[in-house]
Amino acid sequence: MRLGIFSLCTLFGPQAVLGGGSGYSYVNPLIGTISGGHVFPGASLPFGMAKAVADVKGENQGGYGSDRSEIKGFSHMHDSGTGGATSLGNFPLFPLNCPGDDLEQCIHIRAVKRIDDSAEAYPGYFAITLDSGIKAEMTVSNHTALYRFTFLETENSPTRNPNPVIVTELTDLPGSERNTELSYNTTTGRITGSGTFTPSFGTGHYRLSFCVDYAGAAVRDAGAFADGTLGFYNGSGMFSYPFRPRGAFTRFDFSSSENAILARVGLSFKGTEQACRNAAREIPNFDFGDTLATAQQAWREKLEVVSVSDDQGVSRDLKAVFWSGIYRSFLSPQDYTGENPLWNSMEPYYDSFYCIWDSFRAQHPLLTILDPRAQTLMVRSLIDTYAHEGYLPDCRMSLCKGWTQGGSNADVVLADAYVKGLKEGIDWSAGYEAVLKDAEEEPERWSWEGRGGLVSWKTKGYIPIHDNDTLGYGTLTRSISRTVEYAYNDFSVAQIAKGLNKTADYRKYMKRSENWKNLLKVNQSTAINGNSVGFDGVLQPKHSNGSWAHQDPVLCSPLLEPNSCFLSWDGHETYEGSCWLYTFFVPGDIASLIEALGGRDSFIKRLDFFHESGLLEMGDEQGFLTPFLYHYAGRPGLSAKRAHTYIPRQFNNTLGGIPGNDDSGAMGSFAALTMLGLFPNAGQNVYLILPPFFREVSIRNPQTGNVATIRTVNFDPEYEAIYIQSASLDGQPYMRNWIDHAFFLDGGLLELVLSREESDWGTRDEDCPPSLSTTGPNGGTWDSSGPVRSLRLPGYDGIFGPSPKWEPIRLLFASLVLLCIATPIAVYRELRRPPSIDPNT
Repeated sequence: MRLGIFSLCTLFGPQAVLGGGSGYSYVNPLIGTISGGHVFPGASLPFGMAKAVADVKGENQGGYGSDRSEIKGFSHMHDSGTGGATSLGNFPLFPLNCPGDDLEQCIHIRAVKRIDDSAEAYPGYFAITLDSGIKAEMTVSNHTALYRFTFLETENSPTRNPNPVIVTELTDLPGSERNTELSYNTTTGRITGSGTFTPSFGTGHYRLSFCVDYAGAAVRDAGAFADGTLGFYNGSGMFSYPFRPRGAFTRFDFSSSENAILARVGLSFKGTEQACRNAAREIPNFDFGDTLATAQQAWREKLEVVSVSDDQGVSRDLKAVFWSGIYRSFLSPQDYTGENPLWNSMEPYYDSFYCIWDSFRAQHPLLTILDPRAQTLMVRSLIDTYAHEGYLPDCRMSLCKGWTQGGSNADVVLADAYVKGLKEGIDWSAGYEAVLKDAEEEPERWSWEGRGGLVSWKTKGYIPIHDNDTLGYGTLTRSISRTVEYAYNDFSVAQIAKGLNKTADYRKYMKRSENWKNLLKVNQSTAINGNSVGFDGVLQPKHSNGSWAHQDPVLCSPLLEPNSCFLSWDGHETYEGSCWLYTFFVPGDIASLIEALGGRDSFIKRLDFFHESGLLEMGDEQGFLTPFLYHYAGRPGLSAKRAHTYIPRQFNNTLGGIPGNDDSGAMGSFAALTMLGLFPNAGQNVYLILPPFFREVSIRNPQTGNVATIRTVNFDPEYEAIYIQSASLDGQPYMRNWIDHAFFLDGGLLELVLSREESDWGTRDEDCPPSLSTTGPNGGTWDSSGPVRSLRLPGYDGIFGPSPKWEPIRLLFASLVLLCIATPIAVYRELRRPPSIDPNT
């Protein structure tokens, strides 16, 4: 580890001794479990494959929903925050207390009300009590779920001698099962099975296997059921007549007074034998407490890289929003390494990129800050997927290709990782080959990979409405949103090209990144309810011959047919948002956009109108950057003000506390980054500076150990003093309203002096973030001219760096270290020296 002078100061400075304790206790996994958030609130490890929770009959995209609907099972695989159709939920278990052992009466009743407010959830654990008098608790390892079903004595189940039954069903939440198999081991009571299922937002199918073992009670017998028919296994584990089971049941006799049964469910995409090996290796002794403690420790280690000050006046609810947002960013993508049957590789394999269109904007940049190791593995997995599938995915789940919603946005993920210096084990030559293929080669089916309409893109500089695309097949809609996304995808390709010294490619793709201008109709007016809004200029579709087509500029916003722009053949020219929304999506050259829309003052008024008129739905990720675009217009104070209009109004500590689908942690990442005080422009080495929602926030880089601290002076927990008056970086004045990733790599102290009034800090042209048309993109972490390292001592390479001109400082440092070591040794030796004896006495 290389430690520079400023890193040493940080390690021993007061910011290394923050109060506030662990964020673990503030995490509320139930945020976003109603009203379309679809958050998975169950037991999981960070990026774990096994995800155990109670499945409800109602809003169950994340398995569980806080909608008071009935519980219909407990399953072990889930995604989190997804929209549309339900996914996974394979092979659910259901515990029953069967009165009088009457299986015919009880086994088909697998939907039970829950006890109100009985749900308990914290990282690594979920529990709920059923109206039938059974408490279900669950925790997990990486590929295995462990359940503890306790049969309580209640009004609804008064008997002290329950007749426990656990059902295992060969289905998934969407009911897509086929080719199912089921086996029973008469010696051990083990049940194994497999099935083939379809993904919820993609093409193809996947095969999954399970292995369930029980402890805590003796297995009395077992059987299977199908369509109202019951069958018992004989001594050979077979049926005495032909039988196609839809599930199994196991009956138990309790041998203790605890009345609890442990069910261990191993999972694998490589067959039942590996599912059983996973379970036996990960949870060999059915020790619920030990398994839970291991899961809790894994979560504490992830969360403890962040420390916040223990500020009186900052509500527990706001702390819950912050820490829960970080927590949800660690749920997916899911680490399926060793579980991919599609190809053999020594590279990691991550799944549930669901979808990169949602996650590239905030989640992946947040992971680069908090867990660069995991983000590095994800990038390697994406590149390896390209190597074996032919293209980078834009969406992937359950080993299947997911639908592409816009551009080839894995390009942005790779560019973000590249400019921020992720490199451990990453083959960047292969990574560049992958993004180059996205930019140049149209796939046969661009509905689920790559880009479509590349002939028009290359020759016309935009995607036409009703494009005559003869090279590939896909949904011929979204011409506006695809155009601006392809433009930024090309910007991302150029970023990597620059770092690899491919100058011609850099120029080519930066030129193509300006194609958004070809759809900006500067005289296009906008009316809401027949009244002009007073702003001209908005993106509009074009025909192939260059003539303008038309889409109402507010269509697909909350103000006009908000549900009419989904991924369907009757969709429109923007995806899940209006022309107004996509007009602001020019991340690579916001300075040009400001100029095209009438300059700074006009842009600020337009941005205010956009946020205050109802045109924006923050529940869609395309809007994430828009609250902070004021930075580019020289008004960073307005970005801070705008952030507080969304948090906690739309992001809060309630069951419905996010404004839309969490989308694998995207919404949580937006809230966490905003409250942290540094919001990324994803794909670039740029973070926009805001006052954090806490007096002080520190982040320890888990790879270097260096600590980056953002500290406020005059912090106001009422959030009236939210305007930066001045800033300093490691004690030196800092006027830019943005910073780069070297701050997180090297560590340091960014101090912000706050007031209730805007100031001139960060308002000059030279203070604004870089754009293609001004200074050009900021260089990657290798560039010493960036805003952080340019303030370090010129040419300084750290105590152990290579530059010979710093030898005097290194010698002084070494001398001080030797002095610190030698002095106590000398004192110790003197103290131990025996007293001298005078021979004359």
